[in-house]
Amino acid sequence: MRGYAFSQFIPQDIPKGSFEDLLKLFIQLLNYTAGDANEALSWMNELDKQYKLTSDEYGMGDFIEELKKRGYIDDDNRPGEFKITAKSEQTIRKSALEEIFGKLKKSGQGNHKTNYSGQGDEPNAERREYQFGDSLNQIDMTQSIHNAQVNHGINDFHLTEKDLEVEEMDYKTQTSTVLMIDISHSMILYGEDRITPAKKVAMALSELITTKYPKDTLDIVVFGNDAWPITIKDLPYLQVGPYHTNTYAGLELAVDILRRRKTNNKQIFMITDGKPTCLKEGQHYYKNSFGLDRKVINKTLTMAAQCKHIKIPITTFMIARDPYLQSFVREFTQVNGGKAFYSSLNGLGEYLFEDYIRNRRRTVR
Repeated sequence: MRGYAFSQFIPQDIPKGSFEDLLKLFIQLLNYTAGDANEALSWMNELDKQYKLTSDEYGMGDFIEELKKRGYIDDDNRPGEFKITAKSEQTIRKSALEEIFGKLKKSGQGNHKTNYSGQGDEPNAERREYQFGDSLNQIDMTQSIHNAQVNHGINDFHLTEKDLEVEEMDYKTQTSTVLMIDISHSMILYGEDRITPAKKVAMALSELITTKYPKDTLDIVVFGNDAWPITIKDLPYLQVGPYHTNTYAGLELAVDILRRRKTNNKQIFMITDGKPTCLKEGQHYYKNSFGLDRKVINKTLTMAAQCKHIKIPITTFMIARDPYLQSFVREFTQVNGGKAFYSSLNGLGEYLFEDYIRNRRRTVR
């Protein structure tokens, strides 16, 4: 008898307070504590008191010792002063990638059809007749033989050029991306933590690019009163400061970085929750947090237009809902010819990943 026999599924329970269970919580807390291992462990102790995360057999002390033994934290011979290691940093990035990319796969986002196709990396559903210059590995031999049988009959089988059918291919380009992250004070105002989701997205995107698209480049720029580049290694420790929002400086630095990249496809992703409020004039800062200051806005729009001129589209991920701020983003997007997403904090990762994967797919005839 052929078939399948089904039995009752009995899930394997992970023991309460196991290392794997506690590690997931520890990694999540590191996102909120900007990589401060001591603070994350203090939070875990408080949570353990309230929710009894550990057991009599495996306590927080055992967990800390195992973190040290497995290379997640190090005390540099200073007992009680822990720092996370490179292994923890990578685990944080992988965790962020699984969290965000998992949602993408469940929702079916991230692989959009395009209008054109050609020689490339990945076959699609389109078929057409063979044309001179097509690669031999594009020929669908099964369908081509079928065409020959239909066109000439089984008794007089022969294959001609007109019988050949070709699979269209999507062509994937190399892409250089600069991710701009707003670290002005408004990213933690009004009781809402906006910087942690932004960090998670940046870490997930960096992990995706380094593992799945290693030929692509990702540079990260943070901007407050000024703008400066940071490395992927710095991301877990990123914090907001007592800054205004100098969007112009961030764009200027991003463009300078992309000018030095040799790839044809370049783009800027900008995560922000506020309006531009600051410019640097010589050694002094011009600041105005009240409303939309035309001096600041006009300079920012000019930079957006310059990006359009050198074919660098800007995708803005706006995580604020104020109508007048959204109006500015619409004007900014129109001047640049880019795109804007008005995203909640929960949906930020899905929006950014979907757009990144879509943008790196280019098609040629």
